[in-house]
Amino acid sequence: MNPTEHLQPTEHLTTATIEADPEVPLIRITRDFPATAARLIHAHTDPELYAQWVGPESLSTRIDYWDARTGGSWAFTNIRGEERFSFHGCFHEITEERIVQTFTFDGWPEGVSLETMRLEDLGDGWTRMHSTSLFDSFEGRGQMLDSGMDVGVHEGYAALDDLLAADDTAGGAR
Repeated sequence: MNPTEHLQPTEHLTTATIEADPEVPLIRITRDFPATAARLIHAHTDPELYAQWVGPESLSTRIDYWDARTGGSWAFTNIRGEERFSFHGCFHEITEERIVQTFTFDGWPEGVSLETMRLEDLGDGWTRMHSTSLFDSFEGRGQMLDSGMDVGVHEGYAALDDLLAADDTAGGAR
């Protein structure tokens, strides 16, 4: 079932839907933002902006390396007190409406996922984000779902909303 098919044209999905595909080890996330695709791409590719909103509120983010371009790579560390959680990946494609990248938790380096974020213009300054994460196994997908990723998704996107609302220029060009 499409998580947005019940919405009326004037309604927006301001809480992310997170779905596990029953047939392939895939997670789908859908959410609407009161911003243009350009602002959302910028918020996902500018390391200073990304570190301000990504993940759960209980963690801070340190960017270790960031080369946001097609063929580039990235690494960041989430920090909570003495705890450290590091991640890395490669940007396979960055366009005005799409980002394709890999994602690896350094604590489980054999669990690489392929992530695709596609942006859909809804008009009136709203954009729908469609994200998929494809894992190499149902076990890997299950570990991601059981990790508390939903908290990071919901709290991170709420922080992104706040960032975009606080500074109408945050996230770059309109």
